[in-house]
Amino acid sequence: MSLLTDDIIEKKLLHFPDWEYRKNAIHAEFEFDNFKDCFSAMSRIAFECEAQNHHPNWTNIYNVLKISLSTHDANGVTNKDFKLAEAIEAIVEVQE
Repeated sequence: MSLLTDDIIEKKLLHFPDWEYRKNAIHAEFEFDNFKDCFSAMSRIAFECEAQNHHPNWTNIYNVLKISLSTHDANGVTNKDFKLAEAIEAIVEVQE
């Protein structure tokens, strides 16, 4: 998987308004009504991550989920990250 250039990443992010590019990864933060809803989304995301064999760096504090995506083998952002971000967006949208 080849690295995307900064220009390509910025163009792709136009379709992902909840995400931003910094420190060699794309990042998003999602806030839910409560811990249960947040954890439910995390569980659904986890199954998608396994299906794609691509795993995020993430943290959860109460009702807030922070996600960072980068392709570790490529040492940066690839199309693999945007594919997972798209799936995450669909999962989070259903939760809302």
